[in-house]
Amino acid sequence: MRYIIIGAGAVGGTIGGRLAGAGHEVVLVARGAHRAALEDGGLRLRVPEGELTYRLPVVEGPAGLGELRADDVLVLAVKTQDSAAALQAWGPAPVAGGGTAAERLPLFCAQNGVESQRLALRVFRHVYGVCVWLPCTYIEPGVVSAAGSPLTGILHLGRYPHGTDETARLVAADLEKSHFEAPVTPDVARWQYAKLLANLGNALEAVTGPVESPEAVALFERVKSEGAAVLDAAGIPYAGVEEQKAVRGDKVFQVPLHGMPRGGGSSWQSLTRATGTIEADYLNGEIALLGRLHGVPTPLNDLLQRLANTFARERRAAGSMPVDELVRLADETEH
Repeated sequence: MRYIIIGAGAVGGTIGGRLAGAGHEVVLVARGAHRAALEDGGLRLRVPEGELTYRLPVVEGPAGLGELRADDVLVLAVKTQDSAAALQAWGPAPVAGGGTAAERLPLFCAQNGVESQRLALRVFRHVYGVCVWLPCTYIEPGVVSAAGSPLTGILHLGRYPHGTDETARLVAADLEKSHFEAPVTPDVARWQYAKLLANLGNALEAVTGPVESPEAVALFERVKSEGAAVLDAAGIPYAGVEEQKAVRGDKVFQVPLHGMPRGGGSSWQSLTRATGTIEADYLNGEIALLGRLHGVPTPLNDLLQRLANTFARERRAAGSMPVDELVRLADETEH
């Protein structure tokens, strides 16, 4: 199978690089300065064993490949706010032997949140969810770092909305030869909703910096509790903390990487790159949506969603709001 990584940033670049390193055929999809850097110097993947360089085909869209192959696997790894445009670009792409990508090819959504799969299912017939447990960073064009050890990450995957099949098992087998653990599960959404609760802290980290102080940790717990209350009210199952610990164990520890400054998660990276957009509408905003549908107030997630979007829109520096100021706003919002 050939893997086409639609969005070769932190997650996509790491998955693509690791697959390439294990001998699999990979095409990267990127734009702008990142595409130029990938074409000029290859994908520079910084991992615990050092910096690895992969010179892989790079395209901006399906036109760069001409006709797609029947054995292509599409991996959607853009931020959710960019999913609709990517799906509209790749869905109509012709496949050798007839038909389109939307009709014939599998699409794996390796993204935070839960909305992209629903967007994908409007266009693609064969959609798979991926719960991404993968510490990785992209802030410099052409360079992606992944600090996980001994495994690079854990990627639960399965058909969306539920089920498994041979395609999922074949992709999982390739990933497991590429420094990942890739459990195939018929209820991948249950893992993604658990990850969603963890990702509710992305906006908190983006606007105030690392969630380390007692004040920041306490606020994060309040935000997660609000999210869990909403999922419970909506009757949405999610993997519990102990179940997650049992599965992940000591398989993915973050280790310092030579020459890489300490960074933050995906939302922090968006602010650091000054992209002008951020994924908060599909993380904290998902909780806000469910809260409104099921009559549960979500003041803390509303606040974080609003602040993250303001920071992105105004291109404010990541981590520039003092934690005590955010805590004060949170207290006022709740009362």
